[in-house]
Amino acid sequence: MDTNLTFNDIFKSSFLEKTESFSLTDSLIGLLVAFAVGLFIYVIYKKTFSGVIYSHSFNISLIVVSMATALIIMGISSNVLLSLGMVGALSIVRFRTPIKDPMDLVYIFWSIVAGILCGAGFIPLVIVGSLLIGAVLLFFVNRITVENPYLLIVKYRTAELERSLEEIVSRQSRKHMLKSKSVMPGGEYEVTYEIRVKAHEGEFLNAITEMEGVHSAVMLSYDGNFTA
Repeated sequence: MDTNLTFNDIFKSSFLEKTESFSLTDSLIGLLVAFAVGLFIYVIYKKTFSGVIYSHSFNISLIVVSMATALIIMGISSNVLLSLGMVGALSIVRFRTPIKDPMDLVYIFWSIVAGILCGAGFIPLVIVGSLLIGAVLLFFVNRITVENPYLLIVKYRTAELERSLEEIVSRQSRKHMLKSKSVMPGGEYEVTYEIRVKAHEGEFLNAITEMEGVHSAVMLSYDGNFTA
């Protein structure tokens, strides 16, 4: 049995071995590319946002998600035990922030995928893929217009107004469908139509509110959020 210990044997440490195998240049390149791709996602999200209230903090979080994911992949790529521990730690995390718009989920997934590719070193793939995804989003969101149906909610006093209201809706809309009808206490009525208007939505709504016996008329458009 060899009992001779050298100076290097005494101070030998797995921590120092991991530090020696760590490439600062590769890590910086991966993080910088992750930041650049995250910034590109930030710009695309801002240009394609079509909701009610733009969340600047959510958009900033897309950049951080890309960089943090890249950092995690760099850390676990060379250590099996660390990767298993990271999987176990992430499996108990519960994200309770509600995602109201499905497109927000698309951007979150895009940021995570970009971070994974940057951390794994697939720099050309993440750049080309992000450019193509950004071009697709810009084209389909900003260039292609999808007509959303409106919900028309009218409150009126007498049942005789129902026929007149039906005639106006039929004349002013390209397509309509009665979704619900309610009778309120006191003899008031409320009807809800799903309509697709031809043009001049404001004039169409004004014609209904000017009818004698109509209490209120509200038209809503749904595209992930209700807007009046």
